[in-house]
Amino acid sequence: MSMNLAETLSLALGAGFSSGLNLYATVATLGLLQRYGVIHLPSSLEILAHPWVLGLAAALYLLEFFADKVPYVDTIWDAVHTFIRPPAAALLAYAAAAAAPPQWRWGAALLAGGVALTAHGTKASARAAVNTSPEPFSNWVLSFGEDLLAVWLTWMATAHPVATTVIVAALLVISAFLLFYLFRFLRRAMQRLLAA
Repeated sequence: MSMNLAETLSLALGAGFSSGLNLYATVATLGLLQRYGVIHLPSSLEILAHPWVLGLAAALYLLEFFADKVPYVDTIWDAVHTFIRPPAAALLAYAAAAAAPPQWRWGAALLAGGVALTAHGTKASARAAVNTSPEPFSNWVLSFGEDLLAVWLTWMATAHPVATTVIVAALLVISAFLLFYLFRFLRRAMQRLLAA
């Protein structure tokens, strides 16, 4: 099944952003939606509905679910996933645009990878800032929120392409705003640390 330009853009943006938050929830959501006939992915992505892929995505999601709740473990997990989430998002978008000309496929891959890197960078920076707080609840709230946003945005990308494009554009603006203030926070914290 081929996707039109709006659907391909939506999947690149939506799955890209959600992969930056939680790659395994994104893959599992796409696979389950395909498996139970809620959506029809392009043939190049139908493999996500295979039981082995679903099982592996679910197992890795559970591992991330628990790693994400522990301060500083989540920071290490995010550091490692800097090299996993953006390339995987690019691969998903490249596969989603299988019916498009090569330049569109590469464009979708680059766009999704960049969006995933932005989402991932915002997530990792926010987590590092929250880890300075002695209580664990803010970390848990952020983690649950990220998981819910990843699953919801993945579904939105397949069901409501135009709305997803608008939502992801807004999320990217919010991410840029957060990153700006998180880096200022980090710079002030480092200056206080070095002055001590």
